[in-house]
Amino acid sequence: MGIVAGLDSSPDFTRIVVCDTDTGAVLRQGYAPHPLEGGPDGGRPADVDPQAWLLSLGEAAGGGLLEGVQAIGVCAQEHALVPLDAQGATVRPALVGNSPRAQVAAADLVDALGGRQAWAQAVGCVPQAAQPVAKLRWLAKHEPEAALRTTLLMQAHDWLVWQLLGRPARRTTDRGGASGTGYWSAATGAYRPDLVELALGHQAMLPEVLGPAEAAGTTPEGLVISAGTGATMAAAFGLGVMQGDVVVSLGASGSVTAVHHEALVDPSGTITSLADATGMHLPVVHTANAVRALRGTAEMLGVPDLETLSDLALKSTPGAHGLVLLPYLEGEKTPSLPHAAGTLTGLRRESMKPEHLARAAFEGMLCGLGDALDVLRGRGVEVRRVFLLGPAADLPAVRAVAPMLFGTQVVVVQPADYAAIGAARQATWALTGQLPQWQGPVAQVFEPGEELPVGQAVRQQYVTVREQAHPGAFAP
Repeated sequence: MGIVAGLDSSPDFTRIVVCDTDTGAVLRQGYAPHPLEGGPDGGRPADVDPQAWLLSLGEAAGGGLLEGVQAIGVCAQEHALVPLDAQGATVRPALVGNSPRAQVAAADLVDALGGRQAWAQAVGCVPQAAQPVAKLRWLAKHEPEAALRTTLLMQAHDWLVWQLLGRPARRTTDRGGASGTGYWSAATGAYRPDLVELALGHQAMLPEVLGPAEAAGTTPEGLVISAGTGATMAAAFGLGVMQGDVVVSLGASGSVTAVHHEALVDPSGTITSLADATGMHLPVVHTANAVRALRGTAEMLGVPDLETLSDLALKSTPGAHGLVLLPYLEGEKTPSLPHAAGTLTGLRRESMKPEHLARAAFEGMLCGLGDALDVLRGRGVEVRRVFLLGPAADLPAVRAVAPMLFGTQVVVVQPADYAAIGAARQATWALTGQLPQWQGPVAQVFEPGEELPVGQAVRQQYVTVREQAHPGAFAP
């Protein structure tokens, strides 16, 4: 038996799990918040001194947590850009999160390369405000002196791995993290330095992209440090998802992430083509609206929480007595309707009851995610089962409605630190040279069963309304 650690540096905290290399069992764990000041609106800051990540790492690892550990894997928040000078010092705080300040920069880059299709062909994604390529453009426009001093680009997990190894001359990353930058292509496995220059105004050094089982290095004490990866890729690895599995994340917005054998180039930019931590690919489709549709409905009905809304929805029946909610409350990404508003149709005297509106909200949210799932199915992605993640996955109405609307087995996993576990699994791979076959997560499985035809009818009702309100939204 060996012992490894997985480190997850999220936007808010560091979490460390120490695992058995044979089984993946979590033996001990540590946690510490990042010492951060709030942003100007009280939210998360858009600029963070990377030293904050090291400070919380040290605190989380206190008390002998890492005693006996043979290897460490690091995952971290994606899209955190760390610009460094020729001496390896940060030229400014790291640019993190999805700050709207880079939206104009992202749009400028889309135009500069010739449109969305050109970007999709180049790197498998269209620039968004969160991505490092857009942050580089913002830096060049708004902080030109810092941009000129920037000679090396890293992301959060690259920088942490580099620090753990004592800042060696060799700088590394992994294909999962690189695929989210906007200047590395999952399809070709290569950087596009010309896109760095397009964004920053000049060339910069980029980390070497390691393979999934490669180690970034070994500390003087003999501790193996694996390649590291982004949080999405680490969580998928921790869950043990394989080809045929899809992960649906229920946040305020939603995402549908599949495991696929090849990169999907989508000229429309609806699919973001990421790489995973195993050598496979993670095509992702985002929706702008998920749980926010439930919260809005709860406020409209005056119910105190989503649990009460769920109970109310289950008093209705499939199809919500003809009520259909298109949940495009913040515009929508899938389909691309950035200026749309939500739509509620089917109002009749008998349908104007709280339970029917509650049911329509759950069905609308899940049908919207079903649309995203169908985008992937339409490109040949196999869907055998769907993993539901996020606190809303525990709502009885979600568990009841999702299998029939998605038309496949739905898996709701027990909450755990899957990103940190995935990082530990990567560390085991680098240590042993063998892909660890760890036991899967504790989960409940829900089948569509006899309700599948009912679910298909509800989906068709939703599609009909969507096509009436937004004809050709999913144009071929």
